Amino acid sequence: MSTTLIAVVIALLLGHTAQSLAASVRHYGWWSNWLRWIGSRFDDNGVWRGRYGIVIALLPPVVTVGLFQLALHEPILGLAGLLLGIAVLFYTWGPRDLDLDVDAIVDAQDPVARRDAAARLWPHGQSPSLDGPSLVDAVFRNGLRRWFGVLFWFLLLGACGALLYRLVALSAEGDDAHLLPGENAIGARALLTLLDWPAAQLMTLSMALVGNFDTVLGAWKDGGGASLRLDTGFLGAVARASVRSELADEAQDYAESGVSTPSAMVASLGELPELRDAMSLVWRILLLWLAVIALFVIAGWVA
Repeated sequence: MSTTLIAVVIALLLGHTAQSLAASVRHYGWWSNWLRWIGSRFDDNGVWRGRYGIVIALLPPVVTVGLFQLALHEPILGLAGLLLGIAVLFYTWGPRDLDLDVDAIVDAQDPVARRDAAARLWPHGQSPSLDGPSLVDAVFRNGLRRWFGVLFWFLLLGACGALLYRLVALSAEGDDAHLLPGENAIGARALLTLLDWPAAQLMTLSMALVGNFDTVLGAWKDGGGASLRLDTGFLGAVARASVRSELADEAQDYAESGVSTPSAMVASLGELPELRDAMSLVWRILLLWLAVIALFVIAGWVA
């Protein structure tokens, strides 16, 4: 667990301090070429065109990384495995920097530039929406896909888990989605939902701990989070409710401090306050996850 924490911290620091390196490294053209090659070889094969066809593409790279992970677990006191974990987590994180994309929306000078910036938070081919609730949904959807989905499966399965999540996300909603036949694409999206569901549930629990517990619990139940249905729609509902609650608390604080006019309150809260609060919540959830991992490490040392 200690090596996992070290890998996560180093990968996160590299991602935020070496953004040019991250942009130059996080390319997945090889995966696109691999899907095209398989499609050309199995074009008439029912397995590739079926609902579980994506497994044919996923097995070789994921199993290869898994074998390396097992082989490098012990050598040099686990240092080789640590380096592999850092490299794979750094590669699969993102791939775009969520903070920079959110800042670009806030800093946009006109509606056209803002819409273009917001498009980076929407899946390929979908039109962005600039209303507050939609932006909150987008931030948390991207938090799940760029950060927490990768991190959850890295914590659970190691480097091969992080790679598995990233490749499934690319195949289901990325630029490579059009390379999959109809039933295959449906299966990839179902697999992505399956991988997302436990991470989204943990994000919701974390949101309850760092925000308003009662608000989160009510929104989670109303959004269907309490059911066993594999659907992550509850995450958006919980995020919107949490942001509304925090903005209401802020407005109340400003009113009590003498900021009573709407224009003064808007100036105090800033432009797109929903977007700002959503990003703040995502960061607090991430810090909570890291703190919990650190507690497990400390408990292991004490024991």
